Amino acid sequence: MADTVKMATREAYGNALVELGGKNDKVVVLDADLAAATKTGSFKKAFPERFFDTGIAESNMMGVAAGLATTGYTVFASSFAMFAAGRAYEQVRNSIGYPHLNVKIGATHAGISVGEDGASHQCCEDIALMRVVPGMIVINPADDVEARAAVFAAAEIDGPVYLRFGRLAVERINNPDTYKFEIGKAVTLCEGSDVTICATGLMVGEALKAKEILANEGISAAVINFHTIKPIDKEAIIEAAKKTGAIVTAEEHSVIGGFGAAVAEVVCESVPVPVVRVGVEDTYGRSGPAVEMLHIYGLDAENIAAKARIAVGLKK
Repeated sequence: MADTVKMATREAYGNALVELGGKNDKVVVLDADLAAATKTGSFKKAFPERFFDTGIAESNMMGVAAGLATTGYTVFASSFAMFAAGRAYEQVRNSIGYPHLNVKIGATHAGISVGEDGASHQCCEDIALMRVVPGMIVINPADDVEARAAVFAAAEIDGPVYLRFGRLAVERINNPDTYKFEIGKAVTLCEGSDVTICATGLMVGEALKAKEILANEGISAAVINFHTIKPIDKEAIIEAAKKTGAIVTAEEHSVIGGFGAAVAEVVCESVPVPVVRVGVEDTYGRSGPAVEMLHIYGLDAENIAAKARIAVGLKK
């Protein structure tokens, strides 16, 4: 890893908005009464005239965001993932996605690592919901460096983007001085010959730890960071399948319809090899400390390594 810095990607999101707002006066930010939690409060403090709190009315917020976008603004609309992708889905689809408007949905508190807030707030369905919206770009950064880069990249796109951020502080894996972010292009973090671990979000750090566990057992694992889930980097997936002959996917999301499903679709269509998925099974979360939740639901290095052994064993 680049260093020992730990920061939640939602924190990096808030910081990036302030930085972006200072460079682009067409950037406006909306929030649904959660600015302290989503970290958009930093933008509110710096640019109060370009910040709008729509109250606890996420569906209405998306409509307001759509309206602002039609007047030439680049709009960042923020709430928890459960509300931004779940409660406001119809407005996201019809008011933002269908007319292909320039709205960036900053969804924080995604996944099981919301922790104590429990099942009602632990959104493990948002990737599936957002990646099926035509024209929607879906980005799930792994650390603070990637989160900042994702915000700036999203601002350059003329169209809707779903940005997925977490509550839990995670270790930095990218070097801020050398990191290059490109939408739709996965990043190979290390090479391997026996199995490829394709990971996204906070699971990238766990994938790197799993690689070390497997190395001690004589299994050589490649690790690829997919910060962009849609459009998915098909070339990287196909190359990995051909090179190692087995793939493990890792995501802090349901195994149904999410990142693992997107990878499996590409593999099935192009170069069939074993694909074993790590994610939340067909179940709801529960309340508890974030790190403990990750272990309970198998979202850790040990389970990734276990699934990698299975994938290797399935190779012909």
